[in-house]
Amino acid sequence: MNKNDLLSASRRSFVKKGAIIAGGALAMPALSGANFFSGSDDVIKVALIGCGGRGTGAAMQAMLTKQNVKLVAMADAFRNRIDDCYKALTADDLSDWTGSSGSIKNRIDVPEERRYVGFDAYKKAIADADVVILTTPPGFRPIHFEEAVKQNKHIFMEKPVATTPEGIRRVLENAALAKQKKLNVVVGLQRHYQNSYRELFSRKEMIGDISSAQAWWNNDGVWVNMRKPEQTEMEYQMRNWYYFVWLCGDHICEQHIHNIDVINWFKNGYPVKAQGMGGRQVRKGKEYGEIFDHHYVEFTYEDGSILNSQCRHIPGTMSRVDELIIGTKGSIQCGAANIIDKKGNVLYQFDRTKENNPYQTEHDELFAAIAKGEYKFADAENGARSTMTSILGRMATYSGQAIEWDKALAVNMNLHPDTYSWDTMLKTTPGADGFYTVATPGVTRYV
Repeated sequence: MNKNDLLSASRRSFVKKGAIIAGGALAMPALSGANFFSGSDDVIKVALIGCGGRGTGAAMQAMLTKQNVKLVAMADAFRNRIDDCYKALTADDLSDWTGSSGSIKNRIDVPEERRYVGFDAYKKAIADADVVILTTPPGFRPIHFEEAVKQNKHIFMEKPVATTPEGIRRVLENAALAKQKKLNVVVGLQRHYQNSYRELFSRKEMIGDISSAQAWWNNDGVWVNMRKPEQTEMEYQMRNWYYFVWLCGDHICEQHIHNIDVINWFKNGYPVKAQGMGGRQVRKGKEYGEIFDHHYVEFTYEDGSILNSQCRHIPGTMSRVDELIIGTKGSIQCGAANIIDKKGNVLYQFDRTKENNPYQTEHDELFAAIAKGEYKFADAENGARSTMTSILGRMATYSGQAIEWDKALAVNMNLHPDTYSWDTMLKTTPGADGFYTVATPGVTRYV
């Protein structure tokens, strides 16, 4: 990834599109030497696993907390991503990333011997740290999360936390173990850490019982890295991980999970079944791998309430990233940050001047707890179940079936390769024409 791509990815995920923040640019906090961490040298040591744009942004946010933190190890399958990330983290001016001048390079202590490259690099980096940041393509998240728990580390991991039901089961098992060990785990479903959403959630009783909801993630789509002649199939798919289910989960998982998770949060539960439709209407080229460009899912909860969920990657169409929660007495309009009654009268309006950057807040709160020796965060189970909700939706659109939660969770998809190497045989490969097999509703089946 070149500098422009790196910065673009950061701006997209770090400040602008996903955040829906009205509070402006991230302010650079003063870097304090004070801490209350009980580690052997009073420094909270951090390892970054996955050094792309999101990983770079997450590492910056960790280093911008008020605790005595240092990045001491980096790991990625690709050396160039480590190099680009290290260059960004040690820059004299972070304004391209944060909107404010400043530097965190005094918090970066990653000599050559702690820059680990390869598929097994994560184990070495995790061993060097007290806290690990997991920001690789989501398909690797269950493996890396398991290792971090095994090594007794506190964890920040990005969403989604898996791409298949097998991965979900693995994360749930290790989430329970992390609780037993009292390891703090924060998942990057950052709306849980956003002031407007927290205030709306605290007042959700104003709308009565939730009867239905709408959720949207509709926009133009994301990057493409064209195939190069020298690439193995593994390298090509890794460089274009967004377009392969085993690595990404499809955009219903990678992006739309945010909106789906909000509804699960406000409902205090997860759907029991789903049915829907989707396909490749515009994004049909071989460079788009095997994923759909649109999904529309009807999720049904145990009480019979319905979430109508839509996500789309089609340029020139309506863009909207938002949630609407409808109750017996009124509605919560998350994008507008207000609550209205049945006649449209505003019952509550969040003060936008009090909005925060939730991407920063989730790190601020995590590292504050770790520094104080507190066990406060156990996000992994919800992260797994909201990820499973998005996987359930994908299974419904890919197949055209109505699929129950319990049956979906028990499915074995077996999408991952048996071993991880640059010349390994992948389960998904292109045909002679260069095109990948795409799910066909009515033909593709899971249950």
